Amino acid sequence: MTATYVIARRGAEGLDLELAGAWRIDALGDLERDLDAVELAGERRVRVSTARLTALDLSAASRLQAFVERVRKAGVEVRFAEGAPRQLQLLERTLAGDTPAARVPPPDHEDEVEPVAALGRETVRRWNDVVTGLDFVGHVSVLGLRAFGRPRRLRPISVLRHVYDTGVTAIPIVSLIAFLISVIIAYISAQQLERFGAELFVVDLVTIGVLRELGVLLTGIIVAGRSASAFAAEIGAMQLNEEVDALRATGVESIEVLVLPRILGLVIALPLLTIVADAIGLLGGAILCRFLLDMPLTQYFDRVNDAIGATTFWAGLVKAPVFALLIALAGTYRGMQVRSSSRELGRLTTVAVVQAIFLVIFADALFAVLFWELDF
Repeated sequence: MTATYVIARRGAEGLDLELAGAWRIDALGDLERDLDAVELAGERRVRVSTARLTALDLSAASRLQAFVERVRKAGVEVRFAEGAPRQLQLLERTLAGDTPAARVPPPDHEDEVEPVAALGRETVRRWNDVVTGLDFVGHVSVLGLRAFGRPRRLRPISVLRHVYDTGVTAIPIVSLIAFLISVIIAYISAQQLERFGAELFVVDLVTIGVLRELGVLLTGIIVAGRSASAFAAEIGAMQLNEEVDALRATGVESIEVLVLPRILGLVIALPLLTIVADAIGLLGGAILCRFLLDMPLTQYFDRVNDAIGATTFWAGLVKAPVFALLIALAGTYRGMQVRSSSRELGRLTTVAVVQAIFLVIFADALFAVLFWELDF
């Protein structure tokens, strides 16, 4: 039985075409048959739906682009209900000569440009960057929701690999930083509190500081430096080698393959790293209190138990998935932006790290205000 790739329905507002199935090179004969069978006589508008399109490679997209051109030459308006597929957009940009090499570069000497013009150009560039970033976040969100409906599309093996790369391999450096920071906090607070005979409150400072703020914040900053740069460099190198374009040409959604597994892997790994950092931080405080204040370990951990409130631990842990999402989005977004040169790869990798760290600190500040208002 021959598959049907184009379903045509005539409505009051024009012709509705529904593209279905896997549009690949091995089905070109059937695709041409179905597209050639579409009657355009008397039509003013054609609405194309790709909701049931499961795959679209570059060869099939070329045939679809030829059909769209035929429809437009017949004076009929063409509109895609879900937006034109990315493969079709790539073909149209290529045929129009809109490639990175064809674009006119901005002037190298900013001092030769009028100040107002330079300010306007920078404002437009920043605004376009914000719009592009929101488009990327929206695309990732839509594909993520679709993938959760089909668990196999989440690529669990790839997710586990990224959990290992971003989580397990980061345990030594996260543990070391958490230990040193807790020792520093305990040492400084002990020096001050000794004057008032309140050395016991050193335990409270270490416990609350590590569990609520420093454990997750320092872990997020360390992971931002490691993982955001790695994501941007990996995906950017694939962009330079045209591997991402190859994925799109074969009908594979690049964001679903390259971005979603990294986001899910980091969202899983960062909370686990935060728990490790919390445990090591409390252990560092215990060691310093034992040797600096001669406090028995049993007394230290009893005080830790008294200092921990109902929300102390969870106030820190709930931030970790949010930090992970921001770090992964910053790294993958900048990696997908890489074009044309290895210099651009280095620049965008640096931008990814800086933005990831900024977003982590900014989100932590928002959480602090939110928890204060909620008395959490």
